Amino acid sequence: MSPSWTAHFELLAGYNLWATARLLGAVGVLPDADYRRDVGLYFKSIHGTLNHLLVGEQLLWFVRFAEGRSPTVALDAEVEPGRSQLDTRLREGAARWAPLIASFAPERWGGTLDYTTMRGTAASLPFAATLAHVFNHGTHHRGQLTAALTALGQPSPELDFVYFLQNPSKP
Repeated sequence: MSPSWTAHFELLAGYNLWATARLLGAVGVLPDADYRRDVGLYFKSIHGTLNHLLVGEQLLWFVRFAEGRSPTVALDAEVEPGRSQLDTRLREGAARWAPLIASFAPERWGGTLDYTTMRGTAASLPFAATLAHVFNHGTHHRGQLTAALTALGQPSPELDFVYFLQNPSKP
């Protein structure tokens, strides 16, 4: 029997939590000047990119999936200026996905997610594929952040999915 959509996405949520914790551990040792410096990322700094992850994963997509609402918040908003608070919110937010995923009825996976885009346009996308986008989006930006760490001369954590599969309990 093949695994269920629920099991598949719970695994991705676990990976998201694991990778977020590993990345935040590496970012946490940076001096504030490096953490906030424009290092050429789309959202400029490590801090800006982490804020974008909070906006995208929690303030937009989580609300769309959990509550069926479409909030309006700028993708580059600094919603959490403090490093420690941002770290906490990212960790707590990543931990919220698995319980949400477990709550979805099996028939939900074949449906759509209906929401309003940031431009105010109605959208209807495949439910499972759109949830895959959320986790892919996080992987994309974590990759940018590990490159920024390397450019700053800092060690970069190994975040490949296969390492999570080999040892999911080691953040």
